[in-house]
Parts: sequence; C-alpha cells; structure tokens
Amino acid sequence: MKLLITIVQDQDVPALIEALMEHDFRATKLASTGGFLRAGNTTLLIGVEDGRLELVQNLIKKTCKGRQQGDSHVSVGGATVFSVNVERFERI
Repeated sequence: MKLLITIVQDQDVPALIEALMEHDFRATKLASTGGFLRAGNTTLLIGVEDGRLELVQNLIKKTCKGRQQGDSHVSVGGATVFSVNVERFERI
C-alpha cells in the first residue's frame, strides 16, 4: 500500500476529488500554501493499494493540468506527488 501526498492547485481540486470518488478512492484534504506565487493549493492524502496506483496516477495527470498564470507567463498547475510506502493501515 502507498500513501500519496499530492499537492494540487486549488482550481484543480474539485475535479480531482470527483474523479477519485468515482473510482472509490478516499482522500483527506488539507489546505496549504506555497510555491513561487504563494498561490493557494491543497494537499490531498490518498491511500492506495499497489495494484491501483497506476489508476490514481492517471486520474491526477488527467485532472491536474499545467497552465500559464496571468501576464507573467509563469507555469502553474499540475501536481506534485510524493509516494510513501505504508507498513500498516487500519480504519477504525
């Protein structure tokens, strides 16, 4: 099992959460800020079994597109994903 720590620009979050829910994934949403523009972003914690990892990665790639921000032509969007091995998982 993996824990994906996924940092996404705020405007991509609703579509990503909807896509995850459609495929029976659960995510914990944390508000966060950072980056060059100090723009709002969201960190999602997503637990996924190894056999479904590729599906989640494809959903993230499909819904979190990069784009140009304003007149400055700074690239924003996309997602930053950290994958951490989970030794033990328990839902109480």
